[in-house]
Amino acid sequence: MISPYSLTVPGGVQNQILGLARALRSKGVDVRILAPCDGPPPDTCITPLGNSLPTAANGSIAPLAPDPSAQLRVIRALRDERFDLLHVHEPLAPGPTITAIVLKQSPIVATFHRAGPSKSYEFFNKPARWVANRIEVNCAVSEEAAATAREALGGSYEILFNGIELDRYEIKEPPQTSKTIFFLGRHEPRKGLEVLIRAMKFLSDEVRLWIASDGPDTKRLQKATEDDRRIEWLGRISEEEKISRLQKASVFCAPSLGGESFGIVLLEAMASKTLVVASDIPGYSKLTRGGLDALLFKKGDSTALSKALDVALHDPNASRPIVESALIRVRQFSMDELAERYTQIYKNAIAQTPAVPLAKGGQFFSQRALYTKISGRNSKIIDG
Repeated sequence: MISPYSLTVPGGVQNQILGLARALRSKGVDVRILAPCDGPPPDTCITPLGNSLPTAANGSIAPLAPDPSAQLRVIRALRDERFDLLHVHEPLAPGPTITAIVLKQSPIVATFHRAGPSKSYEFFNKPARWVANRIEVNCAVSEEAAATAREALGGSYEILFNGIELDRYEIKEPPQTSKTIFFLGRHEPRKGLEVLIRAMKFLSDEVRLWIASDGPDTKRLQKATEDDRRIEWLGRISEEEKISRLQKASVFCAPSLGGESFGIVLLEAMASKTLVVASDIPGYSKLTRGGLDALLFKKGDSTALSKALDVALHDPNASRPIVESALIRVRQFSMDELAERYTQIYKNAIAQTPAVPLAKGGQFFSQRALYTKISGRNSKIIDG
């Protein structure tokens, strides 16, 4: 499994990769992750590819590794390990995923996460299409992500929504006695943090706001709110603290303005039995079934957000049915179920791939015969 993003930098794609790898291992699939890491790898079975470089992408700054040293490490890992199958996430992001696809030594499954306009798809359309044609099976985490890839690259896409490790959210910590809102996301215009801060002006003095993570807007927004003691800036937090805060908060707020194909953190809040207040962008609206599983407000409208937050914090009769509905909804996104679906896709990708030569001794190994590895058995069948 190959990640273009540093696994030591918090992010939805990174968490999805780590969680899916754990679920696949529990089913007997031998998974190794190749990824940039700015520090010690956060889990086992990870091959670090070096540090990341902050790179502008999709209206944000992504921790990518497009440098030659990272690509050399990818090449070496592919040569030494001879993987039966490669699962690349964000396949056209600069760095390890493109390198792995261009070198292609094994069947490839690709998962597209991003949604919305892409300048890289537009400017590099021909080479991007050439790279995409080397993939056996294309997957996307939402209809929006599939539409973005399809418009730029053509082809067909399996929709496999992101998953969540439900057992990590089973223990409910007692909520704060105060009315507490939790925000988690990069501090940049796309995430809508400034909309939430403006909405706080309309809320009562008893309401508290936790703001986690950081970004290019952090210092400016901190200065603008330095007189508001209701706001606590947490900085980057660990996965454990994130889960704890989700469970303790009264409300989780996701005021994004766009560019969100799915919203895995919404599922994490829903699994934590915490009411979600979110903007009505397509990715969030579809995930929450048009508002059955969250309170939605018009994106960018701080007044509408303040009204939604007021209901969420002070009207239990309105919020309780939404939380109960969200708990039912979130069970449809079990990471174990997602791993089952990917396992079948891996088998199909191997089955449709012809025998490929391996350098050692001039032998040919049938990729179809490698079903045994994906099925959890250790033997390989040598064919021809």
